[in-house]
Amino acid sequence: MDELELLKKQWQTREQEFPKLSYKDIYQMLLKKSSSIVKWIFLISIGEIILWTLLAFLVPESSKEINNGIGLKTTFLIINIINYVVFAVFIFLFYKNYLSIKVTDSVKGLMETILKTRRTVKYFVIYNVGASVLLLIGVNLFYYTKKEQLYELMIDNYEGYSAIPPESFTSVFFISQIIGGVIMIGLLLLFYRLIYGILLKRLKKNYKELEEINL
Repeated sequence: MDELELLKKQWQTREQEFPKLSYKDIYQMLLKKSSSIVKWIFLISIGEIILWTLLAFLVPESSKEINNGIGLKTTFLIINIINYVVFAVFIFLFYKNYLSIKVTDSVKGLMETILKTRRTVKYFVIYNVGASVLLLIGVNLFYYTKKEQLYELMIDNYEGYSAIPPESFTSVFFISQIIGGVIMIGLLLLFYRLIYGILLKRLKKNYKELEEINL
């Protein structure tokens, strides 16, 4: 039994020798816990955009040359700008939720902020996963329309592809792209499940506690 459950039990039973806890005491405990969770969501979102930025620097120059050579340089630049703008909007919303929860002075207000935060996180996850899936599909469809040029660029930048005959290149390349894409999306979903999923469950638990004390 955690600290909050113990305090709640004390407040409900009123039969213990410890100092009696009021409605306000329980509310303040839930407010403190919820505020901490929302703060972590905000900090993790900042950490995430920093992580993606650092990973961008690890992309091999050969991959950049292939995308530039096939005509995707400007497209990727526009996509990156849009992605950073959307990320910045979500980070602002997370920060706004954190500020709102700090000044909340009622159970109803706290419950509304928790619901708003949960919705924002869900939209954030849906955007990131959805955008990644659409990007993978779109880029590979473009690759397919330029498969002859892509083949030439691949054998110029990767020696291993020179051993693959042109008639087999399409199958080998796009099967590897599908496998790599599925693994990447799977890891992304796992990341969000472990990080944001745990925090959202804690917020949901706090929300249910607030419902009970608000009866």
